[in-house]
This record gives sequence, C-alpha cells and structure tokens, in this order.
Amino acid sequence: MRLPVAAVLLVLAFAVHAAPKRVWHLQSPPSHVDFGVRLLWLHTIHGRFESVAGTVEPRGDDRVVVDASVAVDSLAMDSQRLRHWVLDEEFFDAAQYPTLHFVSEPVPRRALDDGGALEGQLTMRGVTRPVRFELLPARCTADACMVEARGELERSAFGMRGHRTVLSDHVQLALAIAITRAPD
Repeated sequence: MRLPVAAVLLVLAFAVHAAPKRVWHLQSPPSHVDFGVRLLWLHTIHGRFESVAGTVEPRGDDRVVVDASVAVDSLAMDSQRLRHWVLDEEFFDAAQYPTLHFVSEPVPRRALDDGGALEGQLTMRGVTRPVRFELLPARCTADACMVEARGELERSAFGMRGHRTVLSDHVQLALAIAITRAPD
C-alpha cells in the first residue's frame, strides 16, 4: 500500500512543479493611482494617474512579486494649468521621466486577498527609494481581483523640493488595481 501512495505523491509533486505559473496582469482602466498633497495647509491638491500596467508573478513559495509601471502623462487633474505645472521639470519632469516604476518584495499571496503590508522599491524621477503600502482586503473571483492600497511618501526623497513653504512634503497615495489572470 505504501508504494501507490508514494507514487501518487510523486505524480502530484511533478504536476505542481510542471504546471504553468499563474501570471496576473494589471488592467488599465479601471486601475488608477490617486495622490493628494496639502497646499497652504488649507487645501489638498488631488491628481489621478489613469494608465497603470504590470504583472503579479508567482514565486515557488506561495509568494508573489508585483511589478507595476505608471505613465506619468496619464495624470488627470481638475485644472489643466496645475496639471502642466505638476508635469513640468519642477515636479514629475514627465519629459525626462515618463514612467513611475514599482517592484515589490515577495509578498505572501494571501496578503492580496486578506490585506497586509506591501513593501518594495519605487522609482520616480530616476530616484529609487523603498516604499510601503497597506493592502486592504481584496474582492476576488476566480479570474480577477480588485486590490486597494494606501500609502504615503515624501516628495523631497524623489527630488521634488520646490515650493516647500506652501506645498507639503508628505504625499498621500491611494491605489485601486484591477488584476486579471493571464490566459493559459
């Protein structure tokens, strides 16, 4: 009786190892990244990046790595004048740095479902710094998930040092990311 059980376990182990990885893709729309920064400590300036692309790739140890890029020129704001100012050299410098790029540390797959910390490296304006997001519990089906995350950063850490007397250094971030499974 031991041989058939061992044979079944060997076949299952081989099948799991040989099965294709379930790569998930970030879908834009509806994915977007919102930010808010205080102006004169009275008003918050809001913006939304509407073009997000990337993948969620599994690792062999039930962890995943998130790799996401955001097109800086996909920024939407209430004021076109303010949008042009934010995209100019003083802030995002979209002409020279057209994308923001985030790569997470491996995170347990359950964190995407249940919530938890998502840490990684964000590259903005050619500067790479560690960031941390708090994942909220996701809404998932067999083939898609809507993942929300919150975080903050200091804009000066990425070379955005202008207007510090009227514009806060702290930037609040809110991400809404739609993830769908790649076809097998």
